[in-house]
Amino acid sequence: MKREHFGTDGVRGVANEKLTPEFCMRLGRAAGRWLLEQGGEPRAVIGRDTRRSGPMLGASFAAGLCAVGVDVEALGVVPTGCISYVARTQGFGLGGVISASHNPAPDNGIKLMGCDGRKLSEEAELRIERFMDADGLPCPTGGGVGWLNASAELTAAYSEFLIGLLPERLDGMKLAVDTANGAAYAMAPKMLRELGAEVVTLGDEPDGMNINRECGATSPEAVQKLVCDTGADLGISFDGDADRAVFCDETGRLINGDRTMAIWCVHWGDSSRFDPKVVVGTVMSNGGFEQYLNASGIQLVRTPVGDKHIGARLVELGGKIGGEQSGHIIFSEHAPTGDGLVTALELLRVIRREGRPASSYVAAFDNWPQTLINVAVDNCGDWESRPEIVDALSRAEEALAGRGRVVVRASGTQPLIRVMVEADDAALRDSEASRIVAALKSALNGSVYSQVDLTHALGD
Repeated sequence: MKREHFGTDGVRGVANEKLTPEFCMRLGRAAGRWLLEQGGEPRAVIGRDTRRSGPMLGASFAAGLCAVGVDVEALGVVPTGCISYVARTQGFGLGGVISASHNPAPDNGIKLMGCDGRKLSEEAELRIERFMDADGLPCPTGGGVGWLNASAELTAAYSEFLIGLLPERLDGMKLAVDTANGAAYAMAPKMLRELGAEVVTLGDEPDGMNINRECGATSPEAVQKLVCDTGADLGISFDGDADRAVFCDETGRLINGDRTMAIWCVHWGDSSRFDPKVVVGTVMSNGGFEQYLNASGIQLVRTPVGDKHIGARLVELGGKIGGEQSGHIIFSEHAPTGDGLVTALELLRVIRREGRPASSYVAAFDNWPQTLINVAVDNCGDWESRPEIVDALSRAEEALAGRGRVVVRASGTQPLIRVMVEADDAALRDSEASRIVAALKSALNGSVYSQVDLTHALGD
């Protein structure tokens, strides 16, 4: 069965429109019922980013959990990585994050994690959806009602864990940090200062509506400018829930997820930390990145987009690192899901251990020309079966054979069809992308929502 509410990263929608308090309470009741069915510890930990709608939706979700007898610890504004860490280390059966990640402020979402800190499987999400429409869910009374506690103490263990990842410390380094007016606005600068760095910040004055607005990982030009203006050694840019991070060197040049992983892999190449020598990427990972890894004796294994898929493949392979251009990176020895703060500390550790500037790493490989075009449509439902789209894809794949790739998929969070075309030649890339987009516009009454040249930018 197909999931109705869950997408690639939980449930998302416009707050108080699709994502209403009533919906969130139903979801909380259903998630609690699923937890009880698993026989897990009837305790949940939840956190949120800085969106104005977060307290409203988080309270509704927590109420649903309590209504079926699950105790809830609410941590307030914390990064996604904090909820994953607390869930897997402090005896919780469920973790919930109220966030729409890099989406604009009117959106919000809920993503769920199990007692191991991993995103729930699609099978678990489908089971929860069934419970949302089921009758006869538990309705305990008296002492059977779940307890809601607004706790801030559990975040301290996560902070200590992070600080322990960088024994080399950061004394003498100057860092420019953009926290996207989001979940890491307080924790990230504080942690880096405790490690000895001088920190200059932007995007650290959330007002409930400015999350991701012209700042953060989806607008890296903001931190690039801050680095150049302040003479920082490295720029770090998080997204709204801080599960991703991208960087720039001291000259302002971008270091995206692919390059971050390449830097880490080469540094730890002869160490047991990087065994087996495999990186889990996605269908969006750049061909130039793959060529570079192969030349270094490292295999790239691709999955569908989403850190849930990357995490599952890392488990299968026993891999140590996997991620996306966008900065979602999993270091499996530390966490089972993307954590932007962990990513930042791992890159900083390499730089400290090697004692050379970030700019010396950036030109390690050349990306293949790559573009991402988002086509807005009314309905993504049957796009794969439209004859004109099938024909355009077939022609593009024939033209790109041996010279590039095409990946077309429906967004899991927005009414968009995403078209990624990559080739060893920019003209070939552009001609085949145009062919596919024209077919989508014709068949689905679509329009181009956005277009990004990913050759030197970020993935989705």
